[in-house]
Amino acid sequence: MKLTINSLSVHTFGESYNQPVVFVHGFPFDHSIWEFQIEALKDKYYCVAYDVRGLGESYVGDGQYTMEAYVDDLFSIINELSLPKPIVCGHSMGGYIVLRAVEKRQDKFGGLILCGTKSEADDNAAKLKRAAGIDQINTEGLIKFVDPFVTNCFAEDTVKENEKLFLNTLFKAHKNDPAGVKGALIALVSRTDTTPFLPHIKIPTLVLSGSFDKISPPPLMRTLSEKIPHSEFAVIPQSGHMSVLENPGCVNDLIISFLERRF
Repeated sequence: MKLTINSLSVHTFGESYNQPVVFVHGFPFDHSIWEFQIEALKDKYYCVAYDVRGLGESYVGDGQYTMEAYVDDLFSIINELSLPKPIVCGHSMGGYIVLRAVEKRQDKFGGLILCGTKSEADDNAAKLKRAAGIDQINTEGLIKFVDPFVTNCFAEDTVKENEKLFLNTLFKAHKNDPAGVKGALIALVSRTDTTPFLPHIKIPTLVLSGSFDKISPPPLMRTLSEKIPHSEFAVIPQSGHMSVLENPGCVNDLIISFLERRF
């Protein structure tokens, strides 16, 4: 079912009386990156996926977003749908959103799944890179920015051997409004460092990393996991930053095992 909540495009799958799982996608993608996970879970779980503000089919507005606004958007969906203790699953930027949401109101959540993300805020080099991205979109257009960025998100073998998947994901990113993509870059710069909070996470947590992820490599993700008490960590073979698309079978097996054992 497709809904509009707080000007966000929200999609629900499965029966609302089941354990809810909320999926939050990364930059500069949309909710469809979770299609394989939703297909695997919707019969036993109530899956909710949405387009982050400014991306996909969600409201763009003036393109002035902050990470705190993104977090408020997540809470608005949870509240509007009356989701009891949802498990939140965040990829990349979506991981930043759910980590900050759990930091603000851990009591609202039942569990946490982190895919290819990090807890640290941008350092100076990363901030300058975001600024250069905004400038490139302004001067050269969205596609000039998106093409190398999305390519870097995939393992080299995926680009060569699963061209259809890669191009489908790339072309979806092309459809974003430039103002929304620039707004997301501003939001990424605005995020706070949630690293000090990691030892205080008490809800069951699963951390997943693509074996060839150049953005959030396995050593970084392992370190994040080690800071969260009793968290589980796994590396997804034959995948880059987009492991949820590149090797969905492995990702699904790990998520289902985690959910069945911990909930």
